[in-house]
Amino acid sequence: MIAKLAGIVDQAGPDGAVIDVGGVGYLIFCSNRTIALLPPPGMAATLLIDTHVREDHIHLYGFIDAVERDWFRLLMTVQGVGARLALAILSAVAPDAIALAIMAQDRAVLARADGVGPRLAARIVNELRDKIGGLALASPAALGVAAAPPAANGAIADAVSALENLEVGRAEAYGAVTAAARRLGDNAGVEALITAGLRELGKGAVR
Repeated sequence: MIAKLAGIVDQAGPDGAVIDVGGVGYLIFCSNRTIALLPPPGMAATLLIDTHVREDHIHLYGFIDAVERDWFRLLMTVQGVGARLALAILSAVAPDAIALAIMAQDRAVLARADGVGPRLAARIVNELRDKIGGLALASPAALGVAAAPPAANGAIADAVSALENLEVGRAEAYGAVTAAARRLGDNAGVEALITAGLRELGKGAVR
């Protein structure tokens, strides 16, 4: 099984890239994120590979880093998400944004990907929300988001709801309010969390 390829970028397109390794060109399917981070043709590149072997084909899926590869594998554990759809999700939403969307139960973020409707987005959130702790960018600390202490959860939920009423996306609101809760401490009230959350979002101070 191929786990990594290091070679010269021969060509890159919207669906993948050809990497020349010792005169052999490997077609590798990639997300838009990985394609964008590849060097130009003629330059050296290294991709982590997930090899899929079927009766009628061998497909190589390539990733610029382990975070994206791990998300690819995790997404495919959800019923209805195959390799191509997992790549579509990673093309539409960055790995850290996927983690935040799942933590915030923001299905709309995942539905940005081609082929992901509301039902599948809900399934992804429901099936993965308890599984993301082991991923490099899925932890609250790595995302800059603190898990709120149990006593503060009600205030956080109310503050998130208030920001949503101000037309802030649920994932963005959740990230801003939980970051504010980390700074303000266990006893922060709803108004304080809303004010600090708005500051986190760059909306400016409010009274």
